[in-house]
Amino acid sequence: MTMPRQDPATTHRLDGLEPDNLLAFLALLGLLRALEAADRARETTDRLHPRASWSLDEPPLRPRLHLARPFTPEEVAGEAARGIDLLTEAHDFGKRKDLNYTRREARDLLEQAADAGADRATLLAALMTDAAIKDEDKPDTAAIDPTPLCLLFGQGHQHFLERLARVPTEPAPPPRGRGKKAVTLSAADCLAEALFAPWHRDDPTSSFRWDPEEDVRYALMAGNPTDPAYKLGTQHGANRLAAVGLTALTLAPETRAGRVRPTLPGGAWNKDGFSFAWPVWRDPASLSAIRSLLGHPKLREPGGLSHLGVEHVFAARRISVGKFMNFTRAQPIEAPDTPS
Repeated sequence: MTMPRQDPATTHRLDGLEPDNLLAFLALLGLLRALEAADRARETTDRLHPRASWSLDEPPLRPRLHLARPFTPEEVAGEAARGIDLLTEAHDFGKRKDLNYTRREARDLLEQAADAGADRATLLAALMTDAAIKDEDKPDTAAIDPTPLCLLFGQGHQHFLERLARVPTEPAPPPRGRGKKAVTLSAADCLAEALFAPWHRDDPTSSFRWDPEEDVRYALMAGNPTDPAYKLGTQHGANRLAAVGLTALTLAPETRAGRVRPTLPGGAWNKDGFSFAWPVWRDPASLSAIRSLLGHPKLREPGGLSHLGVEHVFAARRISVGKFMNFTRAQPIEAPDTPS
């Protein structure tokens, strides 16, 4: 798809990122993280200093990107592609396909990451904590309890670490079309599609099941959802961004029901399972400020962060569909009805 030519600007509306889609929110975090990485690598001091806000007065609700100097959408996508390339140097898991390290292995990896650079340490800290394991009766040999955003454990030959290493390093999906009509996208084209236009999900590439549209059930379809004729594609650029955005959500151990479990900013458990919540705020905020909002103890209290410019909070639930896991479309957290 060809993007219309636009003049350079310091503010860009991100029409591809819907407010109730977890994949889109993680892609927003990934965009900021990628642009910050490109900024750090810039030889000059003329940096972009990316920020994000939301179009609260211009429906439909979408995020906005704010930059310190004017760029075209194509240039934004190109800078993000460069930033992803820099960040994914840390996405090396050897032959390991699944996030099933033992506590001892996890501790060794985390200690090594402390000496390997900030990007590697940040990545691993978002995936695991050696304080939380699945079987506390086997403290050294039990598998870790990984980030609740990991939905792939080998079911259907879908492996989380294998995809986390591969997807962000694939610049673009395969050419679209056949023969002379085939269209080859660049890395920047792919990211621009995900950021600045409604998603079409035409890409035959792997995903992380963060997109609620991937919740495909037999009862909701005219045929077998495993049939290629019914198979939904992905938005490859969004998955590339989300793969690096995930690492903004550092895990921490917490005690629940007498056991140590991993938690992350925005995440919470209740009787219905795990959910992830994110704010919608009015004024431009850096990635660091957004992380602070996600970790605020009043994030899920209706109006609890209004003094910080937060107008809404959305929450998506993690669900199981047969042997697969997905996240639902997010719903706004509203104040309970007041009895009359």
